[in-house]
Amino acid sequence: MDEGADAGRGEQSLADLLEVLDLERIEDDIFRGSSPEAGPQRVFGGLVAGQALVAAGRTVPAERHVHSLHAYFIRPGDPRVPIVYEVDRVRDGRSFTTRRVVAVQHGKAIFTLSASFHKEEPGLDHQIPMPDVPPPEDLPTTRERLQEAFGKVPGFVRWHPIELRPVGPLSFEAERNPQLRTVSNPVWLKVDGKLPDDRLSQVCLMTYASDMTLLDTVLLRHGRSFAGISMASLDHAMWFHRPFRADEWLLYAQEAPTAQGARGLARGLVYTRDGQLVCSVVQEGLIRVVDAEGWV
Repeated sequence: MDEGADAGRGEQSLADLLEVLDLERIEDDIFRGSSPEAGPQRVFGGLVAGQALVAAGRTVPAERHVHSLHAYFIRPGDPRVPIVYEVDRVRDGRSFTTRRVVAVQHGKAIFTLSASFHKEEPGLDHQIPMPDVPPPEDLPTTRERLQEAFGKVPGFVRWHPIELRPVGPLSFEAERNPQLRTVSNPVWLKVDGKLPDDRLSQVCLMTYASDMTLLDTVLLRHGRSFAGISMASLDHAMWFHRPFRADEWLLYAQEAPTAQGARGLARGLVYTRDGQLVCSVVQEGLIRVVDAEGWV
C-alpha cells in the first residue's frame, strides 16, 4: 500500500481508529470496513492488515490466539469506498485454526492474509535479549522532531494516533548527514489512549503500527528521505510470541538486511518495556528511486 499522505487532512483519534477496526458483519464470514476520514490518499497498509486480522479473529474461538500472519499487498486501496473482507475457514484443528482473508474493492482483490491461531499450551521458552536503549521518556516524539526541523508536522505523521519516539536518526537527518546512516532503527511506540482488554485488539493495533516505520529503516541505510522515492508495502509477516498491550510502551527494534532491484527487506523485534520479546516482523517493500534516470 502507498504510504504517501495528504498533508492537508486532519488528525485521527484513537476512537476513530477503533471505530474503523470494528468491522460490520454482512454474513457469517463476510465483513465490511471503511477508512478513516483523516488519512493518506490511499488506504494505509497497516489499516487493511489490521482489519483483515479482525475479520479472521471474529471467526475463531476466543481461547485461540493469533500466533502468525502472512500477507500480500496486491493493489492500492481506495479510501473513498468500503473494503469487503471474505474469510475462508481453511482448517479448525485440535490445537490450531487457520483462516485466509481476501480484501476486495471494485470487484478485485487488493490484499490477502493468512493467519494461524493456537490455543495456549506449555513448552520451551527463551528469547533474544532486548537492545540497550534510552527509555522513551528521555526521547522526543517524531512529531516534535519534525516540528523543530521543518516548522510543521507532515500529514503522514500527523494523522495517526500512534506515538513514535525514535531512538536514532530520522531518514531526513541521515540524508543531511551521511555519518548518521545506519542499518538499525529502534523506535519506541504505543497507542495514544486506552485500548480494550481483549488480546485481539492488542495484536490488531500492533499489526496496524508495524507497517509505519519498517521501510524507513531501508532509507536510513542509504541516506535517503521520502523525497524522490516511491514506497509501498509488498508483503508482511508477523509472529506473536507472548501477550502484550499496545497502549503501553513497546520497543520496535528494526533493521534492514538488504535492498536490491527496487525492493528492500526490513525486519523487527518488538519488546515490552521490561524486556519481553512479544512479536517478530518481516516486510519487503517497493523502494523505487523515481528521481533516477528513466523514472522522472
